[in-house]
Amino acid sequence: MVSLKTRIAAQEPLLGTFIKTPHPHVVEVLASSGLDCLCLDAEHAPFDRRDLDLCIMAARANAMPVLVRPAMSAPEQILNALDCGADGILVPHVRSAEEARTVAKAAHYGAGGRGYAGSSRAAGYGRVSIPDHMAASAAGTTVIAQIEDLEALDDIDAIAAVQGIDALFMGRIDLTVALGCTDADDPNVVGALDKIVTAALNAGKPVGMFTPRPTDVALWRDKGVSIFLLGSDHGFMRNGAVELRRQVGF
Repeated sequence: MVSLKTRIAAQEPLLGTFIKTPHPHVVEVLASSGLDCLCLDAEHAPFDRRDLDLCIMAARANAMPVLVRPAMSAPEQILNALDCGADGILVPHVRSAEEARTVAKAAHYGAGGRGYAGSSRAAGYGRVSIPDHMAASAAGTTVIAQIEDLEALDDIDAIAAVQGIDALFMGRIDLTVALGCTDADDPNVVGALDKIVTAALNAGKPVGMFTPRPTDVALWRDKGVSIFLLGSDHGFMRNGAVELRRQVGF
């Protein structure tokens, strides 16, 4: 099976969603949905270390690529997600090239980088040799920097050029707030998004985004965006219940 990292690098159009409910059953159900990946949102939902472990296990058991958005870029949070077997990380609030380099280093083995444990799920619980696990990790770990702050816009070309960052992801709503806007379609917001896309593509990096309207995907796909994380399990449940009531008629 082609890895998520390879598909991202090829800039294939990929569709995933955020998981907000910290339970493996949700991952298990959505693993059969036909989506390209899931993202466990430990930044904005109450995932603890055990929750991440169980949800990543459910994803791997069902051959569903899974990313983790940690609460912050702390090395221990990156280590935990990757040791549990996540295919990659989506790190929020990367504001500078220096921060991007720190994140990339924390996600990979090497001097001053990710701590090594051969007993982890990622290392096959001791069944994989050090050289083989390090090679597999380098080949398969995806590191995505989320751009959602004004400081990041000022340093966007340098961030996009950082080695070890596989893609940029646009935090459209956070950018809206950071820019002092209340509408994600404000021209200032769209202009900032266009700037990020241009920087990513100029650096040969894929770029992804969240957008509240699936109908916007074609527009942004034409601009060069290839990774789309849309909606969430919460939205699917609510929308399904609303649609059921509409169909029943009372």
